[in-house]
Amino acid sequence: MSFVFPAQEVASVPVHGMDQRFPVHRIYCVGRNYEEHAKEMGATGREAPFFFLKPADAIVSAPATAMANMPYPTLTQNLHHEVELVVAIGTGGSHIKAADAQRHIYGYAVGLDMTRRDLQNDMKKQGRPWSIGKGFDHSAPIGEITPASQVPGIAEAGISLTVNGQVRQSGNISQLIWNIAETIEQLSTAWTLQPGDLIFTGTPAGVAAVVRGDVLEARVDGLQSLRVQIV
Repeated sequence: MSFVFPAQEVASVPVHGMDQRFPVHRIYCVGRNYEEHAKEMGATGREAPFFFLKPADAIVSAPATAMANMPYPTLTQNLHHEVELVVAIGTGGSHIKAADAQRHIYGYAVGLDMTRRDLQNDMKKQGRPWSIGKGFDHSAPIGEITPASQVPGIAEAGISLTVNGQVRQSGNISQLIWNIAETIEQLSTAWTLQPGDLIFTGTPAGVAAVVRGDVLEARVDGLQSLRVQIV
């Protein structure tokens, strides 16, 4: 097969302890999936889950031993961090039942759903899509993926984010409004999931702005941490 110009490299994420990498197909994100974060965003109660997407090439990755650099994006004066557990899909499917969801999961990573909050808020007020606030270049930093078999207790793992050594976000995966299996069930009714899909599962309360020079460290217990500097 030939193309009219050279095809771009496939976006990919390192896998802990392996030379092989995880190729990224799509990036799905779950909105307002922790109660306290939902409240700080102005929502209440257990609303039905909703989703948005980021481009696969929005990935910013680095080995756990290194620091990733994320350029401060254009058009914003209010760049926010959102630390999240990321689910990596290894076996695709549609209309997946929650009871069967685990066998579709390849592994887990910690990620950051970086958000141009001012642009997102403008879109909300106008009733327009959030893409400009969520799906921009370099908006999805992610750490190394750990195979699911190595983290059997992920559903009750702690999740946290520090900025320049100060804790900004802290919670537990057990606080998800829609847990991992329920999220896969809901998501797979709207899209046919494919191997290589990533699901950013939501963020705890405490989202706030970062500026150039800030160093973010994202953690989920049992996974490789992610360090990112805003440049």
